Amino acid sequence: MSTRPSSEPVRAWIALGANLGDPWATFPAALRILATWSAQPLAVSSIWRTSPVDCPPGSPDFYNAVTMLTPLENETPESLLAKLQDLERRFGRIHGLVRNAPRALDLDLIAFGQEQRFSANLILPHPRAHLRRFVLQPLSELAPDLVLPGQRLSVRELLQRLPPEPLMRNLGPLLSNPASKSR
Repeated sequence: MSTRPSSEPVRAWIALGANLGDPWATFPAALRILATWSAQPLAVSSIWRTSPVDCPPGSPDFYNAVTMLTPLENETPESLLAKLQDLERRFGRIHGLVRNAPRALDLDLIAFGQEQRFSANLILPHPRAHLRRFVLQPLSELAPDLVLPGQRLSVRELLQRLPPEPLMRNLGPLLSNPASKSR
């Protein structure tokens, strides 16, 4: 377990993704539930339209965002992960059939404070977050100077080292009116 000053709350960083359904409806619905698991108001990035990465051929584009929550007392990375997986199932996600299959909601626990885990069920920080523009770009809106556990570079610096993506478009604030967005 890591130690931290008692005045500094733990922050959990969660990536949201979807390439089925309507993320303009799904993400806010998921965020309302996530907010009930947070001791403080959520911070939420813009929504980004991105190319599918490591997905089956013909997969539709993704919509991605990141949120930060302050875990409730006695929450652990493992208990939060279980809640995230349950929430994905509530939105129709079925794990394990086809790797990276299209889905209406994908929730990845990117980091939980400075905690590090390496178990069959949980690797923290997320093992590929530092390599994924679709995670780092929205995360950089919220915490450009964040250094993920095990990294030496900040989110901003990691992002600068990544090659450009074929499709990486900021569609604006997630909680804004989607009718004004060209999808």
